[in-house]
Amino acid sequence: MSRTHGVEVSREQVLAHRVAVQGLDRSSATPEVLALGVQDTPSGSARSALAARGASAEGLELVWSFRGAPHLHRRAGLPGLAAALWPVNDTDATARIDTAVIKEGAGLGIEAFSTTAEAFREVVTSPMVKGEVSTAVSAAVPRSLTYWCEACGARHISGLLFQQAGLFGSVRVAAQGGRTMLSPLERRFPVPESATGTAGVVESYLRFLGPATPAEVAKYLGTKPTVVKRVWPGDLAEVSVEGRTAWLPATDVDALVSARSGRTVRLLPPGDPFLQARDRTLVVPDSSRAKEVWRAIGAPGAVLVGSEISGIWRARSAGRRVDVTVRPFGRLPASVRKAVEAEARIVADARGAAEARLHIEDSA
Repeated sequence: MSRTHGVEVSREQVLAHRVAVQGLDRSSATPEVLALGVQDTPSGSARSALAARGASAEGLELVWSFRGAPHLHRRAGLPGLAAALWPVNDTDATARIDTAVIKEGAGLGIEAFSTTAEAFREVVTSPMVKGEVSTAVSAAVPRSLTYWCEACGARHISGLLFQQAGLFGSVRVAAQGGRTMLSPLERRFPVPESATGTAGVVESYLRFLGPATPAEVAKYLGTKPTVVKRVWPGDLAEVSVEGRTAWLPATDVDALVSARSGRTVRLLPPGDPFLQARDRTLVVPDSSRAKEVWRAIGAPGAVLVGSEISGIWRARSAGRRVDVTVRPFGRLPASVRKAVEAEARIVADARGAAEARLHIEDSA
């Protein structure tokens, strides 16, 4: 699985490397981590993630991509992204949509994706409310891909399949007046016939969230490790992280080995690329703090100090002002508190507010 062996690195080196390679040091106005996109959950958080890197959303498009979650991606790269995210085989396709509500339909494998993608293309020819699209697509796909909803008194397509197939149907996503709107991309591309470039996506994960294992990449993609191993890149380095074997591109080894934590202070929003790594125990070793950072519902943002998650934060809009409340996991030095105040203003700017008011709670 690799061509280089025997490199040992510490947890600090791994996290410091991720801070640098993800552009959190603001060394580039166009962070390379956009190769993986930036998740926008909750709505608007992707702009804050980009602002934390000194970047903007100009030239980016919001689509459902990895695991069907909304991500900002480079507009020009969408056809290649769709081909790379197309299921590798039926096993891959079934793994991505295997839920209790469509057990039989999930067995259709790739056919489930192609049918749904074609339905999107037929239905979404102008801006439409998500619910209207769901109703029309549900009526156009095989019955086994839908389930009966008692509350609505109607059959619905599986949400997991619906959102994962949107990109393949050349559909963009937008929030408008509290509603999710879907519309056709300006430059539509054909539904992929086969997966191409998938190894490149795996390599991007290893570059920005590595060193990592096939199992961790599989969790990120929403599939099985056996699928990831089929498209595992060749020119990788095998490294030992705190006694655990993992991989990253061989060209990144020198940068990883030389990585050291700096004085970076950032307010990372929920869903930030730094928080997308599936080795969460490495990122936040304390289990009680990890539960706070990655809450299943209503997750907060994370306070990054150096390369450590040192607290959580939340923001609330109050007219033209944003109130930012930070709860650190320990004492914050005066220099860090000053930096957090500056980052709160960046959060406000990203949210279109004129002012930021910061409140730092007593440390936990």
